[in-house]
Amino acid sequence: MASVWTGNRGTVRDYPGFNPSADAEAIRKAIQGIGTDEKTLIHILTARSHAQRQLIAKEYHVASGKKLKDDLKGDLSGNFAYLMVALITPPALFDAKQLKKGMKGTGTNESSLIEILASRSSKQMKEISQAYYTAYKKSLCDDISSETSGDFRKALLTLADGRRDESLKVDEYLAKKDAQILYEAGEKRWGTDEDKFIEILCLRSFPQLRLTFEEYRNISQKNIEDSIKGELSGHFEDLLLAIVNCVKNTPAFLAERLHKALKGAGTDESTLNRIMVSRSEIDLLDIRAAYKKHYGSSLYSAIKSDTSGDYETALLKICGEDD
Repeated sequence: MASVWTGNRGTVRDYPGFNPSADAEAIRKAIQGIGTDEKTLIHILTARSHAQRQLIAKEYHVASGKKLKDDLKGDLSGNFAYLMVALITPPALFDAKQLKKGMKGTGTNESSLIEILASRSSKQMKEISQAYYTAYKKSLCDDISSETSGDFRKALLTLADGRRDESLKVDEYLAKKDAQILYEAGEKRWGTDEDKFIEILCLRSFPQLRLTFEEYRNISQKNIEDSIKGELSGHFEDLLLAIVNCVKNTPAFLAERLHKALKGAGTDESTLNRIMVSRSEIDLLDIRAAYKKHYGSSLYSAIKSDTSGDYETALLKICGEDD
């Protein structure tokens, strides 16, 4: 079975007394009957963990000879269909598909590339790259190379490589040294040495970068964000700011993304689905708390006021309580 990314700050956990064949049979009946029993689909698929859903899909295939994904696509429609299929897609493959979608067609959806690559761990990036190659017979890095350019491409490729240090140990001397390098690469010189920003921000561990940012403030009397805004531009600037925000507080970064997805003119369902599904077993509880803190209302109520029907019901189940 594909390895699964779990954490203890998610809203979805392993379902106790799980029986994959009973779930697969209940889903088969919900799909095969006259009209679809959406309630059963929602009840089962939003309450099982990623790993359990993979077992249900396997059992479904064994029992019916059909792929659950294909039957859901054929029987449901719109955002609800997309969400149900996302739930039964292995996490690494789901992210790989999102990245492919972001690079397909005319123009690139830089926003989704930035969100995924800035917020995933090295281990996750390695799994995503593997899933990407298996699904598309092309390397993720090759597609990033052909769809992006300049320093933005260089930074994305460094992140996609999955070489960020994951150690929790912090080196004070290195933080001071890196802070000085960043200062000399930006604020202190005419023009910016972008490679130094890429090397430090895309390869150091998050705890290490937190200390580096503190040291940077001591040296330059400025926040690293302000320096990035003053020195850089375009998608490269957006990416580095996303990394800084993730280093400081990943749930707050994703809460902001959700807020934008829900509050603009029309809902950005793609971002909404991606964050709700991909973080449901990692840190959705923390994202909910950050949302409430920054925007004064609950994520639950924001979803409720911006979506409808079975799609709304399923999202609210994934979201959990209204707090």
